[in-house]
Amino acid sequence: MESTMVDPVVKYGWVLVLFLILILHKAILRMFFGTVIVSKDEIGIVNKKWVLVGRNRTLPDGAIVALNGEAGLQADTLAPGIHFGLWAWQFAVSKVPFTTIDKGHIGIVEARDGRPLSGGRVLAKTVECNSFQDARGFLSRGGERGPQISIIPPGTYRINTGLFQVAAADVLEIPDNMVGVVTTKDGKPLATGEIAGKEVTGHNMYQDAEAFITSGGNKGLQEQVILAGRYFINPRFATVETKPMTDVPIANVGVVIAYVGAEGKDVTGDSFKHGNLVSRGQKGVWFDPLDPGKYPINPFTHKVEIVPTANIVLNWATGKSEAHKLDEKLSTITVRSSDGFTFNLDVSQIIHVPRNDAPKVIARFGTMANLVTQVLEPTIGNYFRNAAQTSDVIEFLKKRSERQAEAKISIAAALGEYNVNAIDTLIGDITPPEALMKTLTDRKIAEQEQVTYKTQQLAEETRKDLQQAKAMADTQARVVDSERSVTISKFGAEAMIEGARGQAQSKKINAEADANVITIVGNAEASKTLAVGTSEADVIKLKIDSMESGNYALVQVVQALASNKVQLVPQIIAGGGASGQGGTLVDVLLANLIRDQMKPENGGSPATLAG
Repeated sequence: MESTMVDPVVKYGWVLVLFLILILHKAILRMFFGTVIVSKDEIGIVNKKWVLVGRNRTLPDGAIVALNGEAGLQADTLAPGIHFGLWAWQFAVSKVPFTTIDKGHIGIVEARDGRPLSGGRVLAKTVECNSFQDARGFLSRGGERGPQISIIPPGTYRINTGLFQVAAADVLEIPDNMVGVVTTKDGKPLATGEIAGKEVTGHNMYQDAEAFITSGGNKGLQEQVILAGRYFINPRFATVETKPMTDVPIANVGVVIAYVGAEGKDVTGDSFKHGNLVSRGQKGVWFDPLDPGKYPINPFTHKVEIVPTANIVLNWATGKSEAHKLDEKLSTITVRSSDGFTFNLDVSQIIHVPRNDAPKVIARFGTMANLVTQVLEPTIGNYFRNAAQTSDVIEFLKKRSERQAEAKISIAAALGEYNVNAIDTLIGDITPPEALMKTLTDRKIAEQEQVTYKTQQLAEETRKDLQQAKAMADTQARVVDSERSVTISKFGAEAMIEGARGQAQSKKINAEADANVITIVGNAEASKTLAVGTSEADVIKLKIDSMESGNYALVQVVQALASNKVQLVPQIIAGGGASGQGGTLVDVLLANLIRDQMKPENGGSPATLAG
């Protein structure tokens, strides 16, 4: 019965033991056999707890990592695999993963042990240590503690993290059309008066910092820039600021002002007394400008002034500015005329700076904006103020083109002194005083009204001529008919004349014959008439002698009236008074005679009778 009870315990006990051995084998091996197993992606960092005997029992003063078996952190690490003799009671082993630097990063290293930094350096010099995987080699070859000048490129490394602390930093990327401006934190100090370090070679664009220092590179701002690309630059050695490339547009040049370089020698000679121009690479204003294009220029060591070589339009007009913005501070010019009126005028000035004269302009003024404010603005403003004072407003307006031509010549001469060509001067809007403008407007309106009236008069005369022409055209048919009738009548008349002429000829012959007869008869009748008239005259003379001449005339009148059957006695006689006052019978007869003659049917007029 007991044997039955023991067998299961024994059976399962061995199973339990085997299970525990499987789980704790590393600890058991470590405890009883001094065995350490390091995985394939780890390293073992060994810390020796104590040393009983020997010369190297303790680390030297200041040391942190043991090179000769002293107690403390050991320089040598355990590679992946099985290691013996590392008794747990004497050695502490910590397992750490490999150091991995991802793509797009670099490893920045700081050593906890090594020699002190020397020579005023802020970064430890480079020593050969297989990218800090050989800690013993680093220390034995004179590696210095502190931030290391060397970096670790992307990859996986077996680095003793007890000695080296590794931090990841971004790889430097310089985009297209940009440059990297470098400022180093280590190297020789800059010479007095210099603002940037001179370019040195052999450092592979600051990626080999040790070579930079060895070649004599200076700490601080660097003249040399980095072009577009990817770089493994230690950020503890140098900081890089990206800046756009210098772009010189078409129809412009770039005048370079260098703040670094050798002391320049003036190349302009005695003819140019307003500044020195130097050759490229020297300190000062470069004599040869940059043509259109892109240039990798350090904006902290060189300044590039863009100077337009095409025509530049500058507007003296409030609120109006060109794209170059050189005239954004210019305003309308206010002038005063000789007759005391103040008025405004807008002016546009076109200038041109030749390519080879651009450096002279910059050497003289520093910038194009200074050229405008120091020369163009006072020159043009004062010219028009002076010109306005020589005439009244009306004359200035009338002679605008003449003023413009004079201004062009005068301003061109003035700007030529400053290596600037004046292409043209244009007068824009002129704003006379409001009161004067109203007078001119009223006058102009009156003149236009006169023109309108004359035009209307001319239109009426034209209309009259048109109507007359139309009437003549309408009667033209009748005129033609009349002309034809006249012609026909003329021909008829000529025919009648010819006929009458023939009849007259015949009648003439007859008349001559009749005339001869009449002449004979007439002579006889004349003799008879003469004899009768003579006898009647004698009788009348005897009658007149027998009565008064007045009574004789009255008797003749009565006889004439009687022979014409005129009623001598009125049917009704109205009258009265004494015989001496009522009138005579003759008066009555004469009155009736006159009344009958004045009747309308006899050709008389009542109005005449009344009068």
